[in-house]
Amino acid sequence: MSDTAAPALIARGYQRARAVTRHHARSFYFASYLLFGQRRRAAFALYAFCRRLDDLVDAGESALPGGAPLDLATRLAWARERVAEVYLPLPELASEALGPPSARQPRADAPSPWDPSEFAALRHTIHRARIPEQPFQDLISGMEMDLTKQRYDTWAELDLYCYRVAGVVGLMLTPVLGCEDARAVAPAADLGRAMQLTNILRDVREDLERGRVYLPSEELRAFGLAEDDLRAGRVDARWRDFMRFQIQRARAYYARAAAGVRHLTGFGSQRMVRLMGAIYGDILRDIEARDYDVFRGRAHTTTGRKLALAATVLLRPRAALPEASLPLPSAPAPLVSTGTGGPR
Repeated sequence: MSDTAAPALIARGYQRARAVTRHHARSFYFASYLLFGQRRRAAFALYAFCRRLDDLVDAGESALPGGAPLDLATRLAWARERVAEVYLPLPELASEALGPPSARQPRADAPSPWDPSEFAALRHTIHRARIPEQPFQDLISGMEMDLTKQRYDTWAELDLYCYRVAGVVGLMLTPVLGCEDARAVAPAADLGRAMQLTNILRDVREDLERGRVYLPSEELRAFGLAEDDLRAGRVDARWRDFMRFQIQRARAYYARAAAGVRHLTGFGSQRMVRLMGAIYGDILRDIEARDYDVFRGRAHTTTGRKLALAATVLLRPRAALPEASLPLPSAPAPLVSTGTGGPR
């Protein structure tokens, strides 16, 4: 695809990206009403890229449109090359770790996971907002982790995963939302971490059904829990203490993210980010309201709550996603078996 795609193709890509966002990301789409013009279109283009990449993983060994079945590792490698292609005219924004984009180009016959119009809109967004390449490549690295890891031993491992699959999305969006201060960058990644951890706490049952446990096994053991407890859906004192600890961690990340919002300069950007954080943070409130039972129902933020949070963002924006000096909690030491059937 040329670097100057036809305006009609780009416009169609933005329209498709908007439809993808509206269908798959209702909360993000709701919050996007606080953005206007190109910023909103760019947010849709970035979401559609992430969604198609996620679909690529969820599709398993299925075929790309019009192609033969391919293993996931090959398809992700081709996705990396397609991203590198975007940066041919922007070598100064290319990944330093991966080398010049000219050396990482796709073969002429390599299929693309993206619709041509959607990819044209993505290219237009990247070039106009001057988004660096590394976050896109890190996102693909996060998808590759799902190829090899179904369990996470420590928080450090899970934190890396949360950064790669969600924190980097904040880094992609920051130039779109107007960032003239580097102090907005790390908080943007922290918001992604907070939202991904929220997803993990909400989706314990669904992840188990897919053969995955994202909750760090070291921290489960520290609270006297094992995978069998998750499979049984046990909600007891151990589980409640574990979930309180994880929710405290997520809220610390939301508070860190709030500290960076003031540095966003785009019209509507600060309120949009506060609303997005507030909507996702409200899922934690619903988990608490369910007495931490994430096994028999899916915690969520209702439409009424979203409207109430939107009103708060408009009238008292800092109250929607408050800044606070919340330290990241430390898990207790793992319980050790005494060999007599009980922990010590």
